[in-house]
Amino acid sequence: MRRKMADSRILITGASQGIGRALAEEAAHRGAKVLAAARSSAMLKELQEQARSAGGTLEIVQADVTSRDDRLRMVQAAQDHFGGLDILVNNAGIGATGHFAEAGPDRLRTIFEVNFFGLTETTRVFLPLLKQGNRPAIVNISSVAGKRGIPARSEYSASKFAVEGFSEALRPELAKDGIDLIVVCPGLTQTNFSKNMIEQKAVLQFDHLRGMTSEQVAVATIKAIERGSRQVVLSFQGKLLALVSRFLPRVADRVAARKVRNLFKDEIAAREARRAEQKSGEPKATSEERGAKSEDRKAPTPG
Repeated sequence: MRRKMADSRILITGASQGIGRALAEEAAHRGAKVLAAARSSAMLKELQEQARSAGGTLEIVQADVTSRDDRLRMVQAAQDHFGGLDILVNNAGIGATGHFAEAGPDRLRTIFEVNFFGLTETTRVFLPLLKQGNRPAIVNISSVAGKRGIPARSEYSASKFAVEGFSEALRPELAKDGIDLIVVCPGLTQTNFSKNMIEQKAVLQFDHLRGMTSEQVAVATIKAIERGSRQVVLSFQGKLLALVSRFLPRVADRVAARKVRNLFKDEIAAREARRAEQKSGEPKATSEERGAKSEDRKAPTPG
């Protein structure tokens, strides 16, 4: 369903920087009543001062989406400041790079705690408020990595695939309550996301400065909210990746595998050289042994 941002009550997680901050600023600029949530109190206060000086309405709540108490604190803050909520934006997220085999299980679990469980449980606690909201909507910020798994970003990709599956299943469930569910899939974005990763061990690092700005992602997201879009994949490269992955998955597999092999060609060459050396060092069978084996094969089988 269509809606206007003006006077809408909106909560944004991960709002202290990056896409979340840009969304909070843009929503306040358009007349929305914004509740910004994040772990950094100092960054939230800076955001609040900036928004209020521009004439916007923006309240803040310090919260970590992985904490049950903090999730309940966000619900209470929405009730105290605005008497309810119309739009929930699940934006908080973290990532890491490096091959899966070289990482421990804690990295995977940490990413899922924020990107998936934090998102699902924040959604859960806000459903009662959203059911009473005006043209309510849930906005899940996913990624093009939720459309196509990216090598050396396996855990992050998996968490975003989980968000996609959860959103797809939840959307029809919420239809009876009149709640829209919108998924936004940004590609490379000019934020501090890469600097805030748990680990950076990938051989090939992406140049995030070549991506969209946070402000561009924010504007596209708000347009999707106002139009009641089902899903939005951002940037030409993101749309292309999603299309190739959907309609030409084997091509996408071959391209990704070739890139990985090229990055590790020295390691592959060294491994093949070791195998060749080991094979050449094996004792060769004598002519008598080869003859004996030949006679064995010719001998009739009893029975």
